Amino acid sequence: MPLQIDDIAPNFTQETTEGPIDFYEWAGNSWVVLFSHPKDFTPVCTTELGAVARLKPEFDQRGVKVIGLSVDPVENHARWAADIAETQGTAPNFPMIGDSDLKVAKLYGMLPAETPGTSEGRTPANNATVRNVFIIGPDKKIKLMIAYPMATGRNFDEIIRVIDSLQLTARHKVATPADWQQGDDIIITTAVSDDDATRLFPGFVTHKPYLRTAKQPA
Repeated sequence: MPLQIDDIAPNFTQETTEGPIDFYEWAGNSWVVLFSHPKDFTPVCTTELGAVARLKPEFDQRGVKVIGLSVDPVENHARWAADIAETQGTAPNFPMIGDSDLKVAKLYGMLPAETPGTSEGRTPANNATVRNVFIIGPDKKIKLMIAYPMATGRNFDEIIRVIDSLQLTARHKVATPADWQQGDDIIITTAVSDDDATRLFPGFVTHKPYLRTAKQPA
């Protein structure tokens, strides 16, 4: 069965640019962003890895660990990192999983389970579906999945926005509306009665019985 939101993220052991890891042990009790790439030395992915490296302080501030994956051996990742530093101004400052045996790509449903062989001889087009973002909570459940086409670079400011929403809604009985940004009004979930809303969210506004908004909780 394909993975879905709220499924447990599969555990794995694999080589990375920072040594072998057990994914669950590495993640600990942190939020995690796992994002994948179809091949090393690909142009769009080169810009994405540089972008995430520059945003690393934003992830750290939110208690989020970042880990990349590319369908190539770890030694190739090290050579690619030099190109990323040269062209993007910052080398990856987070681990990159080597997935030359395709194990993680298949485990996370990014390649069919019956895909034969290794990364050897495979092209980016063969691995075009290995362009995903997974946000995984401290409970090891998948909170978000996005798949991107190869020609469209990912918007990591949006990933950070989603993390802000996920962390806020995990702490409070709220939801966030379309285009929400940190500090904007929130939506009170329908699980909260009006009496409780009065106590929890003083001054909330009822637009419809099912749509109530309030200031973002501190």
